[in-house]
Amino acid sequence: MSKLEPIAIPPSATAVRVQSVTKTYEQWQRSGKGRNVIKNLIKPEKKVITALDSISFNIQVGQFVAYAGPNGAGKSTTMKLLCGMLQPQTGEVTVLGLSPQRDRIELMRRVGVLFGNRTELWWDHPISSSFEWKRVVWNIPQKKYIRTREMVVELLDIGNILNTFARELSLGQRMRADLALMLLHEPELILLDEPTLGLDVLAKRQMISFLRRLNQEKKTTIVVTSHDIDDLEEMAERILLISRGHLAFDGGFEQLRKVVGSLCRVILTMQGKGVPTLSCGTLLSHVNGICEYEVDISSRSIQEILGEIATIPGVVDIEIKKPPLEQVIAELYSRWKNAEEDLAY
Repeated sequence: MSKLEPIAIPPSATAVRVQSVTKTYEQWQRSGKGRNVIKNLIKPEKKVITALDSISFNIQVGQFVAYAGPNGAGKSTTMKLLCGMLQPQTGEVTVLGLSPQRDRIELMRRVGVLFGNRTELWWDHPISSSFEWKRVVWNIPQKKYIRTREMVVELLDIGNILNTFARELSLGQRMRADLALMLLHEPELILLDEPTLGLDVLAKRQMISFLRRLNQEKKTTIVVTSHDIDDLEEMAERILLISRGHLAFDGGFEQLRKVVGSLCRVILTMQGKGVPTLSCGTLLSHVNGICEYEVDISSRSIQEILGEIATIPGVVDIEIKKPPLEQVIAELYSRWKNAEEDLAY
């Protein structure tokens, strides 16, 4: 098994700095009604969409950071700002000490970008041709190219598809090939937008395992967006939550759970199909004698909960676990939406 070569980096160096950044878009408004055609031609209406509203955060070199939020929150806009595809209206963005606006060519030699719904592979050519194309265009030294190519081919397990046309690959194979292509120039920072989108369980596990190893062994800084919160928790050490263009949370996953409260899940396996009532909890589901409850341990101690369960006849097994992070995120999104609607009135 190939070992990734670590890069010597200052432990306190800043990889990404976003300071008071605002980004807006203008959308042309069309009613679709015939009587408004002339009006739209003479005086068209435009709606201003604020994708990011004075957002600020720093990411240190070597961190693996999740960047999450609902659709339209500003995740992809942030990624495009970091790699220089977009420019902010106000504020400053610095990546690896460079400005994506002024130093984009130099920056892209040190950054890797992968969007889950797009590919850089030549569609009607074998993967190996795309690799050679990048070597020539990016002017990657031959020795470095061979070493890096051998490493990513082995670690991503794509040796058997190097001579396969990109259009003939499965989605999981294409994603691994795209990731390998992105890594050929050994980027210091990787920006991933929905890298596990549409992947099956096996392909997703391979992708996550490789990214974690890349971060841990090579200390590559990684920023990843995804709607799959479980994937983000498995990969990253820190999560930034964005809502309606504002940074709503910045911290660890355990800290995120504490924001919602002290909810936990109690699962009782019953002898027979009886569904007991648990005064300290709310029944969520019951299937084939397995009953799941939501319990707030801030109002009742674990000892009290177990004491009540001990009085219930027919309990075969007890399991207490934290709520799924998806539920925590959904609860936060709901709170933020309600708060914004209240402010609107």
